[in-house]
Amino acid sequence: MLVGGARSGKSALAVEIGRRHPGDVVVIVTAEPFDDDTRSRIDRHRLDRPDWPTIEAPLGLRDAIAAVPDDCLLIVDCLTVWVGNALHHGAAVDAAGVAVALSHRRGPSVVVTNEVGLGVHPETELGRVYRDELGRVNQAIADVATTTLLMVAGRAIRLDDPWKELR
Repeated sequence: MLVGGARSGKSALAVEIGRRHPGDVVVIVTAEPFDDDTRSRIDRHRLDRPDWPTIEAPLGLRDAIAAVPDDCLLIVDCLTVWVGNALHHGAAVDAAGVAVALSHRRGPSVVVTNEVGLGVHPETELGRVYRDELGRVNQAIADVATTTLLMVAGRAIRLDDPWKELR
């Protein structure tokens, strides 16, 4: 799992991991091109990664993960947008289902997400719901991840289970 702030290097690292993977790579993307800024970001991400098979899953992330063959490296980019999509469309945020789908994969997975809980307290109720929901999702995925890296300025800090550190 790669977690960090905006422009911290998460997606770039995920792409580089994919480039170095000796086998096939499949990318699941969650962004919907609903405005010019989002379309521009989507286009930039497309240009930054090789021509890997891509699954668009703005909502059905659990099923999309389950559909990727185990002999492929799976890149999910990103949970942040997926949670926003779910809240926008009034859909359930199935963190447990996504975590189970990832944990059942025999092949490697790289999951990209933002950490939004380090900034100012959101002014709106929706902002607070989003921050809290994404925090729960990130914890659920980190719980099943073999490795979780916090990305800052293109550099990584390994995040470990606090209970392993407190023993």
